[in-house]
Amino acid sequence: MILKNIHIGRTFLLVALILLVTGLVFGLMAALNYILPGNLKDSLGFISLRPLHVSSVQFWILLGASGSVFCSLELLSKKKSNQTISLLQLLLWLIAIFGILRSYFIKDFGGREYWEFNPIWALPLAAAWLLFLVNFFMTVKPLKNWPVYVWMWMTGIVFFLFTFTENYLWIFPYFREHFVKDMTIQWKVNGSLVGSWNQIIYGTSFFLMTRISGSDEVTRSKLAFGMYFLGLFNLMFNWGHHIYTLPTAPYVRYFGYGVSMTEWFIFLRLIYTWRQSLTDIQKHYHYFPYRFLMAADLWVFLNIGQALLMSIPAINIYTHGTHVTVAHAMGTTIGINTMILMAACFEFLGNNCGVLNLKRANRQFWIVQLSLVVFWLALNIAGVKKAMWQMSTQQQNFSKMMEGLYPWFGLFILAGLILSISLGSIAFNLVKSYLSCRIRLHKEKIKSISVSHIQIPE
Repeated sequence: MILKNIHIGRTFLLVALILLVTGLVFGLMAALNYILPGNLKDSLGFISLRPLHVSSVQFWILLGASGSVFCSLELLSKKKSNQTISLLQLLLWLIAIFGILRSYFIKDFGGREYWEFNPIWALPLAAAWLLFLVNFFMTVKPLKNWPVYVWMWMTGIVFFLFTFTENYLWIFPYFREHFVKDMTIQWKVNGSLVGSWNQIIYGTSFFLMTRISGSDEVTRSKLAFGMYFLGLFNLMFNWGHHIYTLPTAPYVRYFGYGVSMTEWFIFLRLIYTWRQSLTDIQKHYHYFPYRFLMAADLWVFLNIGQALLMSIPAINIYTHGTHVTVAHAMGTTIGINTMILMAACFEFLGNNCGVLNLKRANRQFWIVQLSLVVFWLALNIAGVKKAMWQMSTQQQNFSKMMEGLYPWFGLFILAGLILSISLGSIAFNLVKSYLSCRIRLHKEKIKSISVSHIQIPE
């Protein structure tokens, strides 16, 4: 009976928010190594803290995206997803997450970049995603004339499973024993996986905009589907700019560069619609999820601009492997993905009996935005300085170069601390207020049942 009362989409979002806070804590601990080399070396050290941070944040994004799709589909199709399959999917996720985080604590590695855990834990992850795929198609089967966001969810779910499987081709000697082939696949996969979950998250943003405006006209327009196919094209081929530094065939790099440049259409569209967005602020600013969508819109603008510059081979050779790449990753992960998912969390968890303090949340929202700007700029400046050093013909030694970056690392850590506290507080308060509301409603329900059973004597 208890399991039947579980709202699977919101449960996914609650677990995702916990993982967000976990990722922020591990990220802050790892960042301290920039100014305190060897921090926690005898226990965890950077070798464990980095993947603990990366995996926790990846799982925040994936579980948050899954929960958003479940909640959205329930509103769209007017029915719940298959509860048995959904709960089994969540159980597999929890088993995998526990095993992966534990493996990092005991230094049981064996995977590849960004997926450094023992490959055995990829099995429950793949099984969970396969169940997600089955559940999705079972839920959307009755729907006719899909709006663009349903197509985006479907594309992201299918391509993620395909690319995640491709991520483990290295376990076969044919791929593992050829360095260039192995690295090409790994870097290609990392780009395509991001493109896959971006499809799910951007689809969620379209759904939220439909909810805010009360009209689905935009999500059925030719422009929306044009941008969807452009996003799909980039998902399939945009990875080419990840492998500029590998000795692959020149046409692969040229094609990757050409695909990257198609993002200019999105960039120009953002500029064109910016004026309209300013008008929309006046209409919807009071609605809290809209603020996070507007923040994501700004970070899309900044990060696509940066990505386009980084895709130019003459610039990429400088920025590759520097903190400019880290800044771009952080701007995308926090500024775009996290802002959209926080909008979804406020939409699906925030309607909670008035328990949530919106004035405090608004203050924390602005602290997050300002600290993220400082965080992003500090990483970019550190990255540019390192790029100049590594391409210089008269290099000073590495330790001296790193000492020169300490002021920027200090600013990056300070901004990261403020960002972590403010964003973590928003996540904590969302979870707390939602659970408080559920408990209150449950008590009121019990009380009303008790009152209805009281027999009034004649």
